[in-house]
This record gives sequence, structure tokens and C-alpha cells, in this order.
Amino acid sequence: MKIGFIGLGNVGGKLAGSLLRNKFDLTVKDLDEKLANDFKNKGAKIAKTAKALAEQTDLIITCLPSPEICSVVMESEEGVINGLSKNKIWLEMSTTDESEVKRLGKLVLDKKALPLDSPVSGGCHRAATGNIAIFVGGKREIFEKILPVLTTMGRKILHTGELGTASVLKVITNYLASVHLAALGEAWTVAKKSNLDLNKTYKGIAVSSGNSFVHETESQLILNGSYNINFTMDLVEKDMNLFNELSKKLNTPLEISPFILDIFKDAQKKYGSRAWSSMVVKRLEDKFGLDFRASGFPEELSDNEKEEKGYEI
Repeated sequence: MKIGFIGLGNVGGKLAGSLLRNKFDLTVKDLDEKLANDFKNKGAKIAKTAKALAEQTDLIITCLPSPEICSVVMESEEGVINGLSKNKIWLEMSTTDESEVKRLGKLVLDKKALPLDSPVSGGCHRAATGNIAIFVGGKREIFEKILPVLTTMGRKILHTGELGTASVLKVITNYLASVHLAALGEAWTVAKKSNLDLNKTYKGIAVSSGNSFVHETESQLILNGSYNINFTMDLVEKDMNLFNELSKKLNTPLEISPFILDIFKDAQKKYGSRAWSSMVVKRLEDKFGLDFRASGFPEELSDNEKEEKGYEI
């Protein structure tokens, strides 16, 4: 199977790297020519346009920052859709809106090609090693056809149901991660003001009912002071907005989500849209004149688990 990959950013570049590392026939496209050339130097081919990439490959993967950018990549004159033909597969790995992936999916079906949505979860450090989780929405038989590709890019693979269901689940998980991160800011503030040993506090939370994946990962970068989670404020705002818009479509007014979004918007105003999302915690450090530094924590996360073949859960 010839694979095309569009979008070689923080997540996409690592997913595409797993494919290349495992000897798949890979063609790439990115607006940043340096990123594309790095892949070329490692054995990938480069397509001049998204349309050309779709014409040259069997499985076309997009992993892009926003639904708007994905729409351009898919629908422009030199876009993916104009390069599709019967039985080619489009795999949307961006975090996107359910209705948008269904809209684009219909255009893909009109070309007699096959759509799937397939966002990932678990952090860039796990994307780098092929150990990230992958959700997939779409027809079961298409999912099974590309399962060997999915189990190369990720460890735990979940077929969520029809097209769009994976995108809904991903938006839910990102919402929960944002809530946990904002809550950690308050937890570290109280711990620091109570003169607790922050190393022991980290361990205590990790073994308690208050633990979360966000604590196990992002608290390390907060305590180090780098905040470098490879995920930025503008992406949190995008994901939170997707969650809030979904709740409105479902006629379900929410209480916590709008409040958390306001906190992130305030952090974005203070530190910039491209600041690391974990710097939302720095709001409280700055407000109260504190720092949450502790020794022994890494500047960046790395996945210490051995790369293993993925499997369906």
C-alpha cells in the first residue's frame, strides 16, 4: 500500500516518522519545505501538490492544525479530492469537527473513495515511538483494511463506530485533559503555599484517586519549568471551542467547559497563542508570586516504553 501523508507538524511528523521507520512506501507534503526535505533525506518521496499526492498513493492521511486548513487542503483546485479515484482511502487524523469530517467524507464518497476519521491521543512523545492511541470512525471493512498501518503508528487502536464518532470522542478527551490541566494549576498553588515538598506531592498525587494522565505527564514539565508539552494555547482553544459547539448542537448547555475556556483565553492573552498549553498553570504562579520548581523532572517528555506492534482494543 502506497501512503501519502499531508501535515508534518508536531504530531503528524512523528506519525509519518513511524511509517517511514517501518519501511512503508511514503510520499509527503507540507508547506514547510524543510520538514518535507527532512523526510526525503530519510527515503520518502515528496509530492508537489495535495492532488498529486492523492493520485500517487492508495491511502491519503491528513494531520492538520484546524478544520479550516483541512478544508483548503482537501477542496482547493490542487487539493486531495481532485486527486481521488475509486477505492482510495482518506484518513483524517486531525482533531476536527464531526460535521466537517462528515461533509468532507461525502465529497470523498462522491469520488468513489473511502473516508475514515482517525484522531490520536496520548502526547507527542508517544506519537514519536508509535505507542500513541488511535480512534477510528468509519466503515468496519475499511478500518480492517488499513489496520496494519494503524498498528504501526499507534499502540492501542479503537474502532469507535461510523464516520465522525472518532472525532467526537477525541474532542471529549481533549476537553477532559484541559480541565485536568487547569485544575492542576490550583492544586500546585495550594501545595506550594502549604510548603509541601513538591517532589513528594507529585508522587502522592500519582498514586492517589486524584491522579490523571495529565498529571503524570504535564506536571513533570511544570515542575521542571520548561512547560514544553509540544501543544500550544491556540490548539487548546480550538479543541475547547469544538467541544462547546458540539454541546450547543446537542442542545446541552454546559457549566464547566465555558469557564475553563475563559481561563485558557486569559492565559493565551498573557503568554501568546503559540505558548505551550501547560503555561496556563503559570497564570497562578505569576498571580501569587510563586514558582513550582522541583528537581529531577525532565525538560521534555520521552516515551521509555519499547516500541511494540499495536493492536485493536
